[in-house]
Amino acid sequence: MDALRFGRQFRALRIRQDRRQEDVSAWAGVSRSLVSAIDRGELDGVAVGTLLRVAAALGADVDLYLRWRGERLDRLVDEAHAVLVDTFVELLRGLGWIVEVEVSFSIWGVRGSIDILAFHPLFGALLVVEIKSVIADSQATLHGLDRKARLAPDVIVGRGWEVRHVSRLLVVGATATSRRRVARLAATYDSALPDRGTTTRRWLRLPDRPIAGLLFLAYDSQGSARKATVARERVRRRKLRSDDSHAGA
Repeated sequence: MDALRFGRQFRALRIRQDRRQEDVSAWAGVSRSLVSAIDRGELDGVAVGTLLRVAAALGADVDLYLRWRGERLDRLVDEAHAVLVDTFVELLRGLGWIVEVEVSFSIWGVRGSIDILAFHPLFGALLVVEIKSVIADSQATLHGLDRKARLAPDVIVGRGWEVRHVSRLLVVGATATSRRRVARLAATYDSALPDRGTTTRRWLRLPDRPIAGLLFLAYDSQGSARKATVARERVRRRKLRSDDSHAGA
């Protein structure tokens, strides 16, 4: 973040809205001196949460981007997501599902995209799949999946699919971090997506009823080293080789 640029933009917006530093500080619950420091672009020691509150006082948002060698790192997260999508699509097609990926829709003013939309012709099962390499916002994820499942019958109009029931499934990368995040909100996930593990996998082979499920999926189901690399969320300590032990001597 360019602190001086941020400060200039913040001050310009504050003046544009005819807000005094005292007005912003009162709304955001911070000191006037802190607002004055932000005006000057002096952001050292200012918590991100504080910047969000102060910006919200002006009706603005703050976006933070992590860059490396001049590039944003969205591609790394996107790659992990793409690997999960590819792995699950292969699984579904192997079980007789008709699969479509990244299905965009605009219905009744609601716009969005479904990661995977699948149909099993033998059982008339329509499945809406949300893929998450990392669960950043559980409430938004669950709400979005529920909305897409409700809109799915309208999304598929014109495909000739004879749907008997609609199911929704959240597929999450099988990492320790993701499992902990789900476990912390166990009651919420149990209520919204009660079908898990072997029950869900068995259903994928025999989708004779509607379900609402959550499935943890390993990235490297095909034994791919590349897939395993993008899936990692934790760096393990590198083993010290015998010839390294004298490197600093």
